Amino acid sequence: MHKYVIMGPQGSGKGTQAKMLCEGFDLVHISVGDIFRWNIQSHTKLAARVKRIVDEGLLVPDDIVESIVGDRLADHDWNYGFLLDGFPRNAEQAVFFLESYDIDAVIYIDVPDEVTIQRALARRVCSNCGLDYNLIFHRPESEGICDVCGGKLVARTDDTEDGLKQRLHDFHTKTKPTLELFERKELVIHIDGTRDREEVQDDIRGQLKLA
Repeated sequence: MHKYVIMGPQGSGKGTQAKMLCEGFDLVHISVGDIFRWNIQSHTKLAARVKRIVDEGLLVPDDIVESIVGDRLADHDWNYGFLLDGFPRNAEQAVFFLESYDIDAVIYIDVPDEVTIQRALARRVCSNCGLDYNLIFHRPESEGICDVCGGKLVARTDDTEDGLKQRLHDFHTKTKPTLELFERKELVIHIDGTRDREEVQDDIRGQLKLA
């Protein structure tokens, strides 16, 4: 069983890399962002609060995130392992996580701020089925239309330049320092995320010693 955490700034490509790794090794991709978006789309009790926070480009409070992650991991549907994406985002969350779970490695994808902003502003999501696109790497066959269901592609409400800059500031001041906790346990592998996605994936698998 493999249990990993993947970290990186907005637009680093960690979602794409997580999907590739999970498909290759039957891992369950646990994306905190996807869980939040599902709550919003499903109009749950949590939805209004989360939507307001996300729309302002802010991070969701620790108690909410920890509860959601704990509930999701408690499902135990990850027979071959999991890849956790979007958590932990600060030192307090990292301490909580390390006290509760054993992990094999933390994958850190490093990309300069200017590249992450450019990539993130090019993201689009299908308003119907939720499939992600990127106008730089993964363009739809017909402009503005989902290849799968024909739904309209829209930018995420939180993908504004100001919102992205705020989240990058939060990442550098709150999330990145959590790497020090993982580094002390020799769990972190460092990945250059500016390369082609297949090269990045090969590097990840090589450093994790996966066949």
